[in-house]
Amino acid sequence: MGKAARKQNRVKEDVQVIGMKNIRSKGLHLGIVAGILVVLGVATVFALNIPGFSSVQKVKPVNGVVSIPVAKVSDGKAHFYQFKDSGKDISFFVVKDSDGAIHTAFDTCDVCYKAKKGYEQKDDFMVCKNCNQRFAIAKIGPHAIGGCNPTYLPSAFVGANVIVKATDLQSGAKYF
Repeated sequence: MGKAARKQNRVKEDVQVIGMKNIRSKGLHLGIVAGILVVLGVATVFALNIPGFSSVQKVKPVNGVVSIPVAKVSDGKAHFYQFKDSGKDISFFVVKDSDGAIHTAFDTCDVCYKAKKGYEQKDDFMVCKNCNQRFAIAKIGPHAIGGCNPTYLPSAFVGANVIVKATDLQSGAKYF
């Protein structure tokens, strides 16, 4: 093989190596773009509260009250709701404890409300997502107030519904 042929083979090999680097580089870029799109999609679902994708249900008062069927909240899991008033989204939850009692509270507390993180349920406890303090669901109510306790939200039962007055929800606007 002559000098020219060897040089031509080296040029072909260099072109192939450069081509492979370009293919790998394009694959990497496509992977990064795909990852960013997935993250943006998930963020959009949570930001827009798309029905069926969010664990927060929006509620509106009828005749001055929000009515939630007891059957919807009797599974022992915390159910989160959002009430809009004067441009503010006021969040609260309804949860049935292991003894069958239903508890209502704002999804905030007197201490951590500025972080706007709220609570999550872990077994028989509601856990502050800001400071990680745990509160027994059975103790949420008018006697467990202040500090990082879930801020009490009065409610009543009418027929097969949990009833929360719109005025009581509005009183919690300062936390949101």
